[in-house]
Amino acid sequence: MHPHPTFSVPSTASDWWRDAVFYQIYIRSFADGNGDGVGDLAGIRSRLPYLAELGVDALWITPFYPSPMADHGYDVADPRDVEPVFGDLAEFDALLAEAHERGLRVTVDLVPNHSSHQHAWFQEALAAEPGSPARARYLFRDGRGPDGSEPPNNWPSVFGGPAWTRVSDGQWYLHIFAPEQPDLNFADPEVVADLEKTMRFWLDRGVDGFRIDVAHGMAKPDGLPDMVPMEDTGLLDDHGPGDLRFDQDGVHEVHRRIRAVIDEYPGRMAVGEVWVSDDKRLARYLREDELQLAFNFKLLTAEWTTDDLRDAVTHSLDAVAGTSAPACWVLSNHDRPRHVTRYGGGELGTRRAKAAALLQLALPGAAYLYNGDELGMPDVLLPDEALQDPVWERSGHTERGRDACRVPMPWSGTEASYGFSSHRETWLPMPDGWAPLTAEAQAADPASIQSLYRRALALRASSPAFSGTSLAWLPAPEGCLAFRRPGGLVCLLNLSGHAVPLPEGSVLLASADVGDGSLPDDTAVWLQA
Repeated sequence: MHPHPTFSVPSTASDWWRDAVFYQIYIRSFADGNGDGVGDLAGIRSRLPYLAELGVDALWITPFYPSPMADHGYDVADPRDVEPVFGDLAEFDALLAEAHERGLRVTVDLVPNHSSHQHAWFQEALAAEPGSPARARYLFRDGRGPDGSEPPNNWPSVFGGPAWTRVSDGQWYLHIFAPEQPDLNFADPEVVADLEKTMRFWLDRGVDGFRIDVAHGMAKPDGLPDMVPMEDTGLLDDHGPGDLRFDQDGVHEVHRRIRAVIDEYPGRMAVGEVWVSDDKRLARYLREDELQLAFNFKLLTAEWTTDDLRDAVTHSLDAVAGTSAPACWVLSNHDRPRHVTRYGGGELGTRRAKAAALLQLALPGAAYLYNGDELGMPDVLLPDEALQDPVWERSGHTERGRDACRVPMPWSGTEASYGFSSHRETWLPMPDGWAPLTAEAQAADPASIQSLYRRALALRASSPAFSGTSLAWLPAPEGCLAFRRPGGLVCLLNLSGHAVPLPEGSVLLASADVGDGSLPDDTAVWLQA
């Protein structure tokens, strides 16, 4: 048996995650506690009062494990320790205890698909013979062609170039992502057992769950056959059934093993990063003995049109309709352009982001916010020399990568680094002109997007209008969306290009002024019907 420490979390419900609001912390960019310009665990600890006051239920902290940082922590050299840049295990334990004292649950990233090339196992594999048990933990193969000088198959890397790298004895190893991220072989029992050991390590410390990176990866087809060549090799595109790198049937056996461990620890959960666009295939990850939640990225990829947004909601609800899982709503994350920028940027993007916040938080199920969503942070056009995402180098400087949405959070003050660090220089540079965007400035402004988020989260947590797990679409003026929750909440979103009359009901919250009895364009309102 494993110890199950008890903490003063806000609810004893074992399925607390079903309607929780999670806050994603991209650790490098949230708060810097030691003045080196990089966010860390001590920085998160210092901002726990802010997160509790904001009103979120749980945190998801991106990888803080020992890593050479080829992909900013998603290349894990040791999944059961802390990277010194971010702190140590004692600091993590203190963060966890203090978060629990404040009623915040803590989930951490699990990165099972691959390890770092500096992981002890991969170093052992490089020193071992072809066909050895050390190599069997990864996917080493002989090359093609008369001298084995061609890759074993035609698979591309998500980050550009081939998914294979040759080692000194002539064999090749598979890496769906960067060469510094060799794929693990989940057909090897030792690999599965090690993942279970990692999970128990963190669960025994008291974490409340996991976000599983590339949860549609891990399984590979027998024989690793060639796949239909793809014009675009990006992770974030619609991988159809011809993409043999992802969503193979064997991945579900891995998820059953993951779930079996989680079920040993009451009240813990896992959410999967599942980039699968087909509703029925996504639903397979949410079977009773697999994941509790799976990100549905339809809302994140939707255009700012009524048709796109309605389709996103409908498909997301359809995907979970035959499962016991709730929907899981996302507007932004560390891999995609921030929605303020996607929606047009500037005042227009911020106005739409406010409306989108009320749309997201009115929907039944769980919601994930990305750090800075509540500040209306935009993407930042960074100078070429500042870019660090491996996509930039791997693409031969043709794809700028994901750094624009990873710039550090502005907390206070009028110039960089805006209270993020005691040091002016930060790991990605912060732009001039962000004084009005800081958490401190917005807290004092009742019309700010941060104030809107605080009021929305408080209402969501306290009002019976949000009860029920379904929604019903309502008739709405042209260019508008409206739905009702069983508890009586009505959400109306206006994208018509002009103001529309407010429907009957008392206004709970609106993303812009509705005092004249009308709902302006690019605005959402919550009503109690």
